Amino acid sequence: MSDRDRTAPGEGDGDNPWVTRTTRAPGPVRAPWERAGRLPEPPDDEVTGSHGGGGVTVAELIARLSGGAVPPATAIEAPAPSAPSAPAKPPQPPRPAPKPEPVAATPIMAPAPAADEPPRTARLRPESDPATEVFGALPAEPVALPERPRAVVRTDVRNYIDHPERPTHADAPPPVDHHTRHRFAVAGRILMALVAVVALSMTGAAWQWQNIKNNNMNRVSALDLNSRDIVDPNAQFGDENFLIVGVDSRYGQNADMGAGTTEDAGGTRSDTIMLVNIPANRKRVVAVSFPRDLAIKPTQCEAWDPKTGGYGPIYDEDTKSYGPDQVYTETKLNSAYSFGGPKCLVKVIQKLSGLSVNRFMAVDFAGFSKLVDAVGGVEVCSSTPLEDYELGTVLEHSGRQVIDGHTALQYVRARQVTTEVNGDYGRIKRQQMFLSSLLRSMISKDTFFNIGKLNNVVNLFINDSSVDNVTTKDLVQLGQSIQGVSAGRVTFVTVPTGVTDSEGNEPPRVDDMRALFDAIINDDPLPEERNADKTPVPSTSAVPSTNAAAPDGEDVNTTTTDPSQVTVRVSNSTGQDGLAATATKELEQHGFTVNSPDDYQGQVTSTTVFYSPGHEQAAATVASTLPNAHVERVSGLGDVVRVVLGTDFTAVGTPAASGSAAQMRVTHGSLSGEPTKLPEDLSITNAADTTCK
Repeated sequence: MSDRDRTAPGEGDGDNPWVTRTTRAPGPVRAPWERAGRLPEPPDDEVTGSHGGGGVTVAELIARLSGGAVPPATAIEAPAPSAPSAPAKPPQPPRPAPKPEPVAATPIMAPAPAADEPPRTARLRPESDPATEVFGALPAEPVALPERPRAVVRTDVRNYIDHPERPTHADAPPPVDHHTRHRFAVAGRILMALVAVVALSMTGAAWQWQNIKNNNMNRVSALDLNSRDIVDPNAQFGDENFLIVGVDSRYGQNADMGAGTTEDAGGTRSDTIMLVNIPANRKRVVAVSFPRDLAIKPTQCEAWDPKTGGYGPIYDEDTKSYGPDQVYTETKLNSAYSFGGPKCLVKVIQKLSGLSVNRFMAVDFAGFSKLVDAVGGVEVCSSTPLEDYELGTVLEHSGRQVIDGHTALQYVRARQVTTEVNGDYGRIKRQQMFLSSLLRSMISKDTFFNIGKLNNVVNLFINDSSVDNVTTKDLVQLGQSIQGVSAGRVTFVTVPTGVTDSEGNEPPRVDDMRALFDAIINDDPLPEERNADKTPVPSTSAVPSTNAAAPDGEDVNTTTTDPSQVTVRVSNSTGQDGLAATATKELEQHGFTVNSPDDYQGQVTSTTVFYSPGHEQAAATVASTLPNAHVERVSGLGDVVRVVLGTDFTAVGTPAASGSAAQMRVTHGSLSGEPTKLPEDLSITNAADTTCK
């Protein structure tokens, strides 16, 4: 298509400067670029500022847009010859166009001439417009293209940004002013991208580091969240109950801790057992210590291999045979871990406490030592030097002193101290005092408030622990959630026990132990609890239903049971003679086991069913006979369900069939309106206590 073809149909060319007046050559039609021949070398963009890369100059473009005359193209002239040249040949007629090759594609732009190629003089066709230039045809043989300069990538971005006026290379051209802003914009984007990459890299590295730490944890199977021994699971919703075990193991690094080797003591034992309760409101922490010699009933558990941490029959190298699938513990608490591992210990602790153990952690000697060293040591105070018959000198002198991880391990393990006569209880007290000091140290150093410090402490000992449902993130988040808890709201308590038996076992005082854990479940204040200002924690007990409006409570889903399995005691608060006796007789007729009726000191407007944790089925069965009765959970009743008749009582109805689904609205309180009654001789250590003992 020629330039003439671009005029509108039916219009004359006139003096249109845009139309090229050439005679169409016979033969196949050639494209303009085939007819034009080799184009002149394009101007240098860096000098002229052209960004088009085509053959239209800035002057031509301005002229065309403004409607002015376009300057005529100037033919490329050859340089003056050094010697006289031969006379110019007369103009030649145009050569016939070569037949187009069917395969080869013609490039739009002709390649630039080679450096050594002689310049060619433009030839004008006699019959064409003088402004039309025609160049000779390209040579048949291919012309070597000049090598384009490679793009230079700056590696001195920082120096370039700080000193853009300083050329990097000796032969680099001086900077051009109109590119300065562009350079700084590009440099700014580079820096922003660099910051983003670094931030993402750090975040990814932190995540990867945490992931590696979690993958390196020794994970074990320990928890049983559906155990029937859990008392009132709804009341414990949101609580964190950690079973923390200090393991006496001589495997691996533990043999280098000065506690002996596997030749001295094989297997693995639970040297320290502590159940830590953190209620859903995160307002306090209660740690209950269990004596290692606490008497328990032999419990059947799955066999556990302490070397591999696996459950199932253990292969005996001596007999070349496998042992049984199930084993029985002995009568001491620490045998549960030795025979049945973490699963068995959790099973026994849940049966004793009724608490839902939802996190497990066993820390060995090496892990404990690393934890102490991670916080820079822990201050202890002893009224006398500490000598142990088995471990030797633990503390060379009395008074306050900061001990490292190795000494701390001996301090909390010593149980044959020359100045102590209470054996394991003296050691438990030292452990509680030590942990109290450790906690105060972490609070004073803002460890709980600084996620970096807290994370470092957690990660230093976590690899020496065996865990179930615990990650480094869990521990860090838990530490942050209790950062507002003062040391006075952290209480260490020991399970109350009776007289040591002939086998050295410490029998628990069952009723007192039950009252202790009921108080923990109910969030009742414990002895010596202190606020941040050292004032006693006020009573938060709930008063029984003395008003018509029922207090807030929770819905408890359970099932009814056979009335013959339920013991009921009826009390009369109305002052109407014989009312309790009548209700007792009616309950007996429906198959309940009933105690003698009595009077209730005080008056309630609504008939109330009182029961202790763990007896929801019995309470639901009794409540089904008393429509609209209020149900309240208290401690101290054991397996007896107490019914206090109010002024709304009329008669006892028929109990629901055994096994029926039941839902009760239950409140928490006590029969007397006071907190759970705890034994007066309960061994308590408050974390705010700094006395020297």
